[in-house]
Amino acid sequence: MAKSETPKPDKKKRWSQDVTEHSDALTLEHGVFALDDPRKIAASLKRSAEASHRRKSEPFRSAMSMLTFYINRAGKNLSDKERQKLEQAKDELRKAFGRPPHS
Repeated sequence: MAKSETPKPDKKKRWSQDVTEHSDALTLEHGVFALDDPRKIAASLKRSAEASHRRKSEPFRSAMSMLTFYINRAGKNLSDKERQKLEQAKDELRKAFGRPPHS
């Protein structure tokens, strides 16, 4: 390996992926963030949050936290289209829980 190359992190160092896949608060549907429809993403997160007996806060906060965590950790690896879809999922999640839209 050349000096300028950065070694790929091993699986132990991918803690954010581990959090998403094995959250103590929510059991997520496999591939939830890859769904094409923001409403389906929100509905899946809502189901997971409401079904969880391990979460520490109300279902809305748990679902929104997981979505925000995913967006923040994916960061620069998200395309503009993917980021827009996930931001729309936040609005759909607010609607699903009867919360006012973000201004």
